[in-house]
Amino acid sequence: MHSFPNQIPNLSWRMLEGNAQKGQNSDNGESTNQDPEEKKIATELLETEKAYVKRLHLLDQVFCAELLAEARSMKSFPEDVIKLIFSNISSIYQFHCQFFLPELQRRMDDWPHNPRIGDVIQKLAPFLKMYGEYIKNFDKAMEVIGTWTEKCQPFQDIIMDIQKREVSANLSLQHHMLEPVQRIPRYELLLKDYVKKLPPESPDRADAEKALDMIFSAAKHSNAAIAQMERVHKLWEVYDRLGIAEDDFVDPSNELIKEGPIQKISFRFNTTKERYLFLFNNMLLYCVPKVIQMGSAFQVRMKMEMDGMKVKELKDSEFPHTFLISGKQRTLELQARSSEEAESWIQACRGAIEQNEKRSESFKAAAHGSDTGIPEFQAQSEELGKRAPQWIRDNLVTLCMRCMEPFHPITRRRHHCRACGYVVCGKCSDYKANLKYDRNRLNRVCVDCYIFLTGQVLSKDDKKKGILERDSSEVSSQSLMCGFLQLLDKSGKGGVRSWCVVPKDDPYVLYMFAAPQDVKAHTSIPLLGYQVNDLVSHDSRHLFQLVQSTQVHTFMAESEELKRRWVRTIGQAANGETLIPEDELS
Repeated sequence: MHSFPNQIPNLSWRMLEGNAQKGQNSDNGESTNQDPEEKKIATELLETEKAYVKRLHLLDQVFCAELLAEARSMKSFPEDVIKLIFSNISSIYQFHCQFFLPELQRRMDDWPHNPRIGDVIQKLAPFLKMYGEYIKNFDKAMEVIGTWTEKCQPFQDIIMDIQKREVSANLSLQHHMLEPVQRIPRYELLLKDYVKKLPPESPDRADAEKALDMIFSAAKHSNAAIAQMERVHKLWEVYDRLGIAEDDFVDPSNELIKEGPIQKISFRFNTTKERYLFLFNNMLLYCVPKVIQMGSAFQVRMKMEMDGMKVKELKDSEFPHTFLISGKQRTLELQARSSEEAESWIQACRGAIEQNEKRSESFKAAAHGSDTGIPEFQAQSEELGKRAPQWIRDNLVTLCMRCMEPFHPITRRRHHCRACGYVVCGKCSDYKANLKYDRNRLNRVCVDCYIFLTGQVLSKDDKKKGILERDSSEVSSQSLMCGFLQLLDKSGKGGVRSWCVVPKDDPYVLYMFAAPQDVKAHTSIPLLGYQVNDLVSHDSRHLFQLVQSTQVHTFMAESEELKRRWVRTIGQAANGETLIPEDELS
């Protein structure tokens, strides 16, 4: 087990420049023409890593450091601008400089006696997730650089001065900042070649193949971050055209599937009107183009939810190429410009509806597992209604355990299902069924128990589907650490008290629930790359902080002992170490 970065000695720039010699090439890990192919690839990995660390040093210790110095001393531009541009580049640089490159260099120096690098690569893989933050921030960083270069001469002068230096190789800051985005795919390509060239009997084959799988997973994480960045960027362009910012529309899970002009048929006047559709994965926006485009190009007339939506082709001799889209609140009869365009809209809508139904059914099925965090007999369907359930206490739940909507003392009150004991809202418990344990008398039950006990299948419009989330009681029972923490606000005087869990099956994420029995976490914090600081408080509070780039989270534990355990657990997760529950330590 390693600890990043404290237990790794600082990397000397003599090694980076390649000036340190340890005898002949065959003894110091350098490649020769007579070397096997796998060693040549390993040597290429080492040399490219040296060049990469130089580039990271240029970004963090030169560009970022000099711009920060100017911001702090001369106040020519805000310090936060520099932190926004460079994101968590310092964490990335420290990891590669102080840990990975020295480890790789030592292994290549020892190649004649121990020809393997797979285990070193495996240590690298967990830390690569920290690239996600940098990649997601990349487009915004490029935009900020352009903005401040135009409007702030000192900002521009510093960047131009550094770019003219020999270390910059006549390349721009933007070019250098692209290096971390491209690095993970480079690791994947080199390791693929390395595994391909390894002899079948090589002692490094098992480790190298496992390392390749881990790098492939990190590459997918990186590619997903890039795809997410591009998708969100495209979404915001659409939101700008619509001139909307309401929470009902602006959701990071939205995905634009199709957009385009359409004609709305008005049978009252036997005419058509120009309209515009935006089809997302979870809704359809029906819009009107603005004649005078002041701020936005469209006005949203209607939002149609995907749940319950239907689409079909219409045969109309007066209005050809028409189709109908019906939702719960309204039906639209629309005309396309051609039969091909009409078919394209029909297929796009049907595809979105089908995917939405699959997700809903999958979520529904997953929500009925036996591991529910309540007594086992309650989760067994054959016992439902035959014996009195153990009721979930009201104060342990803040959301309806069926539809997951928050409770309200007036508009959404708490009720108990007499069959399963869940705490549910009035809408989800507006049913009655005969329960054997209560002499077959009618009792109030939730919608799911009603369907099971009566055998009556409700139409899709009558049911409100649940959303799959991490169940607090489930992950708490299988956790490395769980308990109450208070997340303090910026003033440090108040904040939200939450039930916090680090699960065994997802040990690098901290989940925060409003209550121990909630079925949905209100916040999750990916821990990799964070620095954990133990704070000394003068008012007997037990405080610690998570710090990464510009993000700072201050927590208060319930005791000094609990704080020590939280700092240990989160610190290991932040460093990508294998976490072991404290009660299993010898």
